[in-house]
Amino acid sequence: MTPPDLVIADTQAWLERAVIGLNLCPFAKSVHVKGQVHYAVSRATTAQALLEDLRAELQALLAQDAKLRDTTLLIAPDCLQDFLDFNDFLARADRALADMDLDGVLQIASLHPRYQFAGTRADDITNYTNRSPYPTLHLLREDSIDRAVAAFPDPESIFEVNMRTMEQLGADGWAALKVGRTP
Repeated sequence: MTPPDLVIADTQAWLERAVIGLNLCPFAKSVHVKGQVHYAVSRATTAQALLEDLRAELQALLAQDAKLRDTTLLIAPDCLQDFLDFNDFLARADRALADMDLDGVLQIASLHPRYQFAGTRADDITNYTNRSPYPTLHLLREDSIDRAVAAFPDPESIFEVNMRTMEQLGADGWAALKVGRTP
């Protein structure tokens, strides 16, 4: 088992170097700089245990003032290493959100070391926009998303810009960022 402090350090390095450094998410820098990103490491080894941790983190996010905790990265270093299993788990995560009456209040985004968009090859560099060091569930407040999108001139362009960024960066450029798990 990877120690939680190392999991968080790897995730923070990825956030700073890739997500913010490459501007893959133009909204990430603000909450990072303000210290509003909460890093939660799940010790779950099964999907059911991760689902329980997810429910607890959803409640914990809502219990905090957004000025203190705007978003949570729930990191699962010991669970759902296979991307297809992780992808299947997302339906359960969305069901938990609905069961908790949190649709329209919170949203769950997915990140994974082997993330693969539909219709792409596993080694396609564009998949790396969503590749994190560990399986990660990003818990976001809908209000924050709405404010960020309203302030951004063309939010629909983010995806295309990210694809071009990754294609220009290439596999060697990504590797140079050193944003994976610490060996």
